[in-house]
Amino acid sequence: MPLARLASLVKFEHTVFALPFAFMSAVVAAGGIPSSRIILLILAAMVGARTAAMTFNRIADVEFDRANPRTAKRELVTGAVSTAQAWALLLASCALFLWAAWQINRLALMLAPVALAIVLGYSYTKRFTVLSHAILGLALAIAPVGAWVAVRAEIGFPSLILAASVLAWTAGFDIIYSLQDTGFDKEHGLFSLPASIGEANALAVSRVLHALMVALLVWFGKAANLGLIYMFAVFLVALFLVWEHSLVSPRDKSRVNTAFFTLNGIVSVSLFVLTLVDVLVIL
Repeated sequence: MPLARLASLVKFEHTVFALPFAFMSAVVAAGGIPSSRIILLILAAMVGARTAAMTFNRIADVEFDRANPRTAKRELVTGAVSTAQAWALLLASCALFLWAAWQINRLALMLAPVALAIVLGYSYTKRFTVLSHAILGLALAIAPVGAWVAVRAEIGFPSLILAASVLAWTAGFDIIYSLQDTGFDKEHGLFSLPASIGEANALAVSRVLHALMVALLVWFGKAANLGLIYMFAVFLVALFLVWEHSLVSPRDKSRVNTAFFTLNGIVSVSLFVLTLVDVLVIL
């Protein structure tokens, strides 16, 4: 079905990475559960921005995807989704994001073009900078800031701390994910960290980034006056990240997808759920 192919094109299920952090920020900003209107608008903005980002990434990288055996079966390469369909999805997603920002408040609408430029611009960064992993992190880090803006119509300092933790987390797991393409990246002059400084060194950087994420989450809890349930959630996150790093090494990359998707999905969802519980218990 066309919709199924489009959902597969943009890996819709990967929305689980950033969306829980957006709702986590919204819950803390509201001191409870925000209004249904705000929840739906945050959801619309997140789906629109992420779908636009992934669609544009597939369009921008189609020639690389065609040359890479790992990605040669992606929908734009095989023709399951046409270029025209991808562009239509991109424009519709951008429109959804901008409409949601317009409906949220004036500050959200003012910041929306900047956010869109970051999430779309990421697709070209791997061509010229080893910081592409951090720029992907920045793209996802917009989510908690945007959600805070949606609730309070301001950029709150706690949301910036949470955004920094999302940046560190995303950059760390993107380094792990890019281990699958080290040889391809070297051959085609792409600037992934494993291709640039070696896989062992890249994994060491990933571990540092994930340790930084945990420290930033602790700081966020203090800044947002969260309690013991939240701190227990951070402890669980630290355990899951240790587990994630135990699954991969330069010699064994067979479990990269488990480390990338399964464990990071658990990290984001569990952190949101326990943060919500913490906020509601404090109330």
